[in-house]
Amino acid sequence: MDNDRSATINIGGQQHELILTTKATKEVARRYGGLENLGDKLLKSENFEMALDEIIWLITLLANQSILIHNLKNKEAPKDVLTEDEVELLTSPLELATYKSAITEAMFKGTKRNIESEDNSKNTEAE
Repeated sequence: MDNDRSATINIGGQQHELILTTKATKEVARRYGGLENLGDKLLKSENFEMALDEIIWLITLLANQSILIHNLKNKEAPKDVLTEDEVELLTSPLELATYKSAITEAMFKGTKRNIESEDNSKNTEAE
């Protein structure tokens, strides 16, 4: 996949790329009201089980984006998408904690903006 847009994690011995796509952003907005509310929701979950559920949902969502992109480009050889149950069974709570940096990286890469300034000679001319 595109390293400029993704971060990689290991789930059950298989590498999965986490990608924040427009589709994933819409899902996050539906669930949390927007990307800006995501951190608050994860940090302020009422209990440990709910916090784990939210992290598992987010990992599954982001990991499935690369699978869906693969399936779109390779219709003759589709891959199965991950389920939340599979992520729960193939990970430990410790691993979920280590995925935080990959989630943050994928979110950052998905929302980064490359800003270029225009060469505006009228601002550099002496008066």
